[in-house]
Amino acid sequence: MDARMQIALPILGTVAADAAAAAAAASAVSFSELREKSLRDSDEHEDGRFESSLSSRKSRARRKAEKEDKN
Repeated sequence: MDARMQIALPILGTVAADAAAAAAAASAVSFSELREKSLRDSDEHEDGRFESSLSSRKSRARRKAEKEDKN
């Protein structure tokens, strides 16, 4: 193994390990956000009653209203 390879291999190993750690952290954050959104959606109440599932039409209307409220 020449000198360049002796230098390059540890550097490449470190870069690969850092990339894997970043990917794992991003996945953990994404799953956490999905779980929070799922819990938030399931906790919605209408007229004091728990609504276990919304029809797709109601869901689209709710998302559209939320989007318009942000603007």
